[in-house]
Amino acid sequence: MNPAIVFEPDGYLLTGPKLMGRQSAGAGFLRAAVQGRGAQPVTAYTPSANSAEVFRRTVADIDPAAATEWIAGDRLDLLAGIGLLYRPDQVLGPMARQRLRVGPAAYSLCGVTHTLATSWTLDAIAKILVDPVMPWDALICTSKAALTVVEAVLDREAEHQRWRTRQDVASERPLLPVIPLGVHTDDFAFTAQERQASRAAVGLNDTDVAVLFAGRLSIAGKAHPYPMLLALQDVARETGRSIVLLLAGQAFNAATGSLFETAVATFCPDVRPVFVDGKDFAAYRGAWAAADLFISLADSIQETFGLTPLEAMAAGLPALVSDWNGYKDTVRDGVDGFRIPTWAPAPGAAEVVTRYFEAGVGGYDDYLYRSNTAVAVDMGELRARLSDLVLDEALRRRMGAAGQARARSTFDWRVVYRSYQDLWGVQTEIRRKAAADPATQAWLSHAPASSADHMGPFDTFASYPTRHVTATTIVSRAPGATPGAYRALIADPLLSLWRVAPELAGRVLQALEAGPLTVEELAAATGVTLPQMTEVAARLAKIDLLILATAPNAA
Repeated sequence: MNPAIVFEPDGYLLTGPKLMGRQSAGAGFLRAAVQGRGAQPVTAYTPSANSAEVFRRTVADIDPAAATEWIAGDRLDLLAGIGLLYRPDQVLGPMARQRLRVGPAAYSLCGVTHTLATSWTLDAIAKILVDPVMPWDALICTSKAALTVVEAVLDREAEHQRWRTRQDVASERPLLPVIPLGVHTDDFAFTAQERQASRAAVGLNDTDVAVLFAGRLSIAGKAHPYPMLLALQDVARETGRSIVLLLAGQAFNAATGSLFETAVATFCPDVRPVFVDGKDFAAYRGAWAAADLFISLADSIQETFGLTPLEAMAAGLPALVSDWNGYKDTVRDGVDGFRIPTWAPAPGAAEVVTRYFEAGVGGYDDYLYRSNTAVAVDMGELRARLSDLVLDEALRRRMGAAGQARARSTFDWRVVYRSYQDLWGVQTEIRRKAAADPATQAWLSHAPASSADHMGPFDTFASYPTRHVTATTIVSRAPGATPGAYRALIADPLLSLWRVAPELAGRVLQALEAGPLTVEELAAATGVTLPQMTEVAARLAKIDLLILATAPNAA
């Protein structure tokens, strides 16, 4: 099946000022959705017509033959017709609350984990237990590490709710399948001629060993560079080999970029650096083609999965990575490359760091920095494995070939997207069975029509007015009230936001020509719903075109 896709450009396009992993993952997912659509259109769900147009153009860039559809933000009935709504993050709560307006079983929701380190992200996951998230919903965990984080947060929130309510409250949890992110492996398939040309473009000769780091150039948010630089310098001196460090990424500001340049010159002076703009896809792809091996010693809690090891495998490069988060699921130690053991303080040791961050004493980057600088890689193991790969070309080729085969069979987006589709089929079946169960039907029928934060202004603030406009309120025309008068009024900039169509205002005024009507009678005469007419009557009374009166027998 194909879902409706929650679409805002920031989640899928690679043209923004800051390129993040979630955007690369979103772009890859959308390509997979277009390629795997079958005979169906690709559907966007967004309240913005501008975003819908961006979606249409983006899909056309991927495949001009692909049809698209747009579901506006308030057309939840159309979502029910599709049956599943995909959101490119882990924030299921707002979508679940909105779904109440058409019923909790109207369609399924599916999200996916990305960065799990921010407080708002963890809060969104915790709220799964108090929001109307259902068993037919799913939060895809991109790695086993991500799953353990999600389960730990949900368990702690359940513990909090038991303490807060003083009872063991049952809570619904969504499905939590582990499905990796993917890579379009064909993007990293290089001919021998392409590799040779790419090496020449960055000034490499046949004896140079090109070590590639790809990703954000961030001290706190990706991988602190010091262990990598220290190991490269030591191995260059010990082996006597000419090592070139390709840094293919993007620093978010000039200061960080300068910091990396200075660090390379200071800590590995015997290694020649080449900086490649990560936003220039041709240059980025060229760096992969030129490299002999890939290195990424991720140490940040912001890293959840890590796409670059998949790109390394797709490019046929051995991957030298830290044994950290999602890297544990992708790189097979001793097969596709090497995973270097990591050390971090045991649970309970970060009380001061956490307290400072929660209190706002330090910012998010400071929180990340204080976390990742306490994560150590085994430097002895790192030097030894890096030396192995620098000295042994046959080892590099063998590991690169194994990783490439694994990337194509397991991590290509065509394979991963089928796993998504299988999951969506399971969700749909769970939802259908639940809706057919009498006990579940009875329970669902008592679901609230909306969440507490979106009851509506006339419900939440019902105590504010003197009187309420109800079905029995008497409505009459004010002197001089005509359709022309209404059009003249809303032409003034002060009144331009009046949300009553001139045609409807004309029908209301015409219906009242014979005399006053109740709001209920007026709704029937004009063919609109009672809630809509209640609002229309109040809006027209606001500008002195209608007169409202309480029914004589009203309490």
